[in-house]
Amino acid sequence: MTCSRSLLFLCPLLIVAVTGGLPTAAETSKRLDLSAEDRTRIQHVTRPTTDFSKPEPFEAMSAGAATTTATRDPFSQPSANMTFERGQDFKLGNALFQKLWVSSPSSTQASDGLGPLYNARSCQTCHINDGRGRPPVGGEDAVSMFLRLARPARTPEEMRAIADHDILNFPDATYGGQLQNLAVPGLKADGTLVVSYEEQTVTLDSGETVSLRKPTYGVDRLNYGPLERDTTLSARIAQPTLGLGLIEAIADEDILANVGETGKPAWVRDHRSGALKLGRFGWKAQNASVRDQAANALSHDIGISSPDAPNAFGDCTDKEPDCLSMPTGVQKRLGDVEAPSPVLDLMTFYTENLAVPARRNVDDPTVLRGKQQFYAAGCASCHVPKFVTRRDANDPLHSFQLIWPYSDFLLHDMGDGLADGQQVGEASGRDWRTHPLWGIGLTQAVNGNGFYLHDGRARSLTEAILWHGGEAQKARDTFAALQKSDRQALLTFLESL
Repeated sequence: MTCSRSLLFLCPLLIVAVTGGLPTAAETSKRLDLSAEDRTRIQHVTRPTTDFSKPEPFEAMSAGAATTTATRDPFSQPSANMTFERGQDFKLGNALFQKLWVSSPSSTQASDGLGPLYNARSCQTCHINDGRGRPPVGGEDAVSMFLRLARPARTPEEMRAIADHDILNFPDATYGGQLQNLAVPGLKADGTLVVSYEEQTVTLDSGETVSLRKPTYGVDRLNYGPLERDTTLSARIAQPTLGLGLIEAIADEDILANVGETGKPAWVRDHRSGALKLGRFGWKAQNASVRDQAANALSHDIGISSPDAPNAFGDCTDKEPDCLSMPTGVQKRLGDVEAPSPVLDLMTFYTENLAVPARRNVDDPTVLRGKQQFYAAGCASCHVPKFVTRRDANDPLHSFQLIWPYSDFLLHDMGDGLADGQQVGEASGRDWRTHPLWGIGLTQAVNGNGFYLHDGRARSLTEAILWHGGEAQKARDTFAALQKSDRQALLTFLESL
């Protein structure tokens, strides 16, 4: 079967229709957006390096022409290849990303519609300085961390619905898909996230010890009755928002080419077209596009409706009638949702075009030595260093760029230690998407803290690596067995990303 260039975006769906299954790496081994000459060039430039004596060509430019060299607010800069004219849309999207939404009705009709139940009043509240969130510290309320709520399928029909990609999982009957720890005036919040930690000591082969903190999650002050008996709690912190448009522009074929003995793709059904698409955003790769990610966050985190998630009551359920009786911010003169298409479009454009910072110290001997250790430990088999984006990307800003995200964007079984027991579509309770590493070395500078992994349990990169299990166990054990100087070199390499 062949697909013309005009049908490129339909090819995965056409393969499903013809073969009765999802596209495999073999079926999608040739990118149809490329000429034969392009394909040869890309195979050469993306081949894993074996020379660690010097940087690779263009290695410092993590996002190709879109890379920012700004040192102030490094996660909040526009793509460096953005035109002046499009910069206005970026600034408007930034204003919306920072907007503090208020409850309805209000005198500022452009900003009302918050909640009624919610976790944050703005996107920036969770994505601190466009970076990652963090767990609560010192007994404070959760600010940029929340609990996903879901129960397993109970019947063959429910199992089939997940297998057919009609639903990712089943929310709690009372509290929905997310615990909302805040509410508008006159309404009680769902409850309060509670976390406690148990310290566990790990001894490295060199004799050094590292303390890992194992979290336990619960909910206090549930205001609408108990959770269902089989509802699972999965804590999540917000992810950095840099380079998302470039990630979306990676060809499906290049991601699928990394499927092997480990790693599996996350297929999700597009709610607009009904087509199966490759999930690549979110901790469990549950969203296929930046727009989906933005619409879901607006709805579930802030309680703001949009054309893609039109429920103005957000995550309220039928068992929370007081929530469903609250006023919404829908203004009929502007349409049927609180964030009409222009608002969602601008927010999507902004998050698609937050630039990736340039690498630091790529030619430093310690960094190069650490890079060699990173490869030798097997880290690069999942944290795939580089891709070349599609020539026919939706936005020319993202077209045909050599990028270095350090992720395969596949799901991997990470073992019991990181398991949350919560299925999300293709992802089991042990599966997590490989997190991109670009920008990770600036976490402390951007966020003022160093919390890592999906729930921020790791307080350092060393702790984050030592939590790896399952398919990553061998790489984790190799790291733990390194001499101190080699292990520190590997960490120095990560800090350069």
